[in-house]
Amino acid sequence: MLNPISAVLNADELIKLALKEDISNEDVSTNAVMPDFRKGTVQLICKQDGIICGLEVFERTFKILDARTWVKAYVKDGDEVKKGELLADVVGDIRVLLSGERVALNYLQRMSGIATYTHETVKLLEGSKTRLLDTRKTTPNMRIFEKYAVKCGGGDNHRYNLSDGILLKDNHIGAAGGVGNAVAMAKKYASFVRKIEIEVENLDQVVEAVEAGADIIMLDNMSKEDMREAVKIIDGRALTECSGNVTKDNISEIIDTGVDFVSSGALTHSAPILDLSLKNLRPLSEEE
Repeated sequence: MLNPISAVLNADELIKLALKEDISNEDVSTNAVMPDFRKGTVQLICKQDGIICGLEVFERTFKILDARTWVKAYVKDGDEVKKGELLADVVGDIRVLLSGERVALNYLQRMSGIATYTHETVKLLEGSKTRLLDTRKTTPNMRIFEKYAVKCGGGDNHRYNLSDGILLKDNHIGAAGGVGNAVAMAKKYASFVRKIEIEVENLDQVVEAVEAGADIIMLDNMSKEDMREAVKIIDGRALTECSGNVTKDNISEIIDTGVDFVSSGALTHSAPILDLSLKNLRPLSEEE
C-alpha cells in the first residue's frame, strides 16, 4: 500500500491548490463572526456505513492552515465505519476549523467513497484468483489520493502514470502497424526490466500478442466466451487482464473466465462519496 504519510507530504502542493480554490482572498463568513483567535473543537461524524480513508489528508488540510491544529482519530484508514459513529475530534483555532472544513471533508468523503466502492467490489471476487485493479481514469490532480483509496479498499494499483509502465493500446497498435510490430518496437526501446502489456480486442490479436512475447495481455471489451478461449490460448505464457466497462454490478460475470486481473475505471470515476460531517463545533476554555 502507498505509505499515507509519504502520500500526504508529496501532496502538499495539491492540498494548497484546493485551499486556494476555496479561499481566493479571505473567508468572509468566518472572519465576520470570528475575527480573532479562539480555541475550539469540532466532531467528525459518520453519516453512512463504509470504509474510511484519507484521515491524514484530512488532518493535513487543517495543519497547512495552522500547524497547531490536531486531530484525535478514533479509527484508522481502511477501517469499517458505521452511521452515527464518532470518527475524530478536531482541535484548533476556530477560524481554521471553519475555513478548512469543506476542503478537508471533500478529500475525506471522496477517498472514503472510493475505498468503500472498491471494498464492495473486491468482495465479489472472493473465492477466485482474479485481482482487482484501478486505472488512470482519475480526477485531475487527485490521482495520488484516489489510488491510495483503492488500496485502502483492498484493490491493487495499475500503473501510476505514463512513465510507470508500458501499456500498448489500440492507437499505439495502429501507430506501430500491428500487434507484433508494437511489441517488437517496445522491446527494442524499453529496458529489459520493464514488462510489456498490450491491449487486444479479438482472438486473432491474442495469438499475435502471445507469439510476439507480450508479458501481459489485456482482453478489452471481449465476450465471456472469447475471454475463456483467450485464457486457453495464452495458457500461462502471459498474465491476463480483463478490461472494458467493468463495474460492481457486472464484475461477478467475469470470475469464471480465469483471468488474472480485472481493471475497473469505475473505482475512481464512478464511486459515490461516503457521507461524513463536521458537527457540534464549540469553543474550548484555556484549560481544555
